[in-house]
Order: sequence, then structure tokens, then C-alpha cells
Amino acid sequence: MNVMETILKRRSYRGKYLPDAVPREHLTRIMEAGCAAPSGCNKQTTSFLAVDDPAVLEKLHAVIQPPVAETAPAMICVLTRKIIAYRDRTYYVQDYAAAIQNMLLAIVSLGYESCWYEGHITDTDRIGDRMARILGVPEEYELVCLLPVGKAAEGLKMPKKQPFEERCHYNSF
Repeated sequence: MNVMETILKRRSYRGKYLPDAVPREHLTRIMEAGCAAPSGCNKQTTSFLAVDDPAVLEKLHAVIQPPVAETAPAMICVLTRKIIAYRDRTYYVQDYAAAIQNMLLAIVSLGYESCWYEGHITDTDRIGDRMARILGVPEEYELVCLLPVGKAAEGLKMPKKQPFEERCHYNSF
């Protein structure tokens, strides 16, 4: 699949997943895509933790309320550190957003589906903190996102997008 096909095919999948295991080499490729993302001042503030052990997944799902992606055979947790990049600025949000997009595209290119779950786990109930404790994540990192990884068990629907002409312009708005 070429990159434009992958970009245009990607969608947020919130359905059930088939139980088929995701090979470690695919999880590695997905995380490599995340590592290849641009990083403000090359501070590389983003790290990743793949989870494919059913017992660990069960512990994580016990703290994710309301439940999401419970049937996914694997997930990638996105971790960040708020490192000063330039003067008093930090680009950790841009860093992890770029990494997540790269990984979502890699997931689709390998024949899997996923969804960017961030607000759900970084809200005031701090689900990401509980997940981080289960995973032994060091204190200096924040778990900001989970990406389920697996084959879709349900039909895929492409969301309706606004027409190109309403969102894209040349030379002036």
C-alpha cells in the first residue's frame, strides 16, 4: 500500500477486534514508525510500550472506565516527558501527536485497525496514571494515549468528510 492509500484508508476504529495475536515484529514496526516521527529540537520526548500479554491487558482494561478496545489483542501506550526544547518551550504535545499519526498509518499499512484514545485516559480521573503504575512506567513519564492494535471484527465505515473545496484554498482564503 502506498502512503497516500494508507492515509486515505485510515479511520478511527471503535468496534470489536478478532482475537488473532499481533506478531511482535509488527508491534516493533509500528513503534519504529513512532520513533521516526519529527521531534521538536530533536528532544525525542516520546516513548512507547507495547502490551500483548493477555494478563497485562486484562489488568489495564480493569482500570479503563468506561471500557474501550477491550477485545484488541494488543495495545501501544504512548508515553511523554515534558523536556524543555528551546528557551522555555517544550514540544512534547507536537512530538507525541506526530508519533501517534505515524503509528496509526503503520497500523493500517500492516492490515490492522486502531483508534487514538487520549482524552479518555488523560481526563480528570487520570486513568493513564493508573495504567502507568500497572506497567511500571517511571515517574518522569506521563501515559497520554493508548492505541489498540488488531484486526477488525466488524465492518469498517468511513466517516463523512467535508468537501476538499470547503477546507483547502490556494493563495487566499
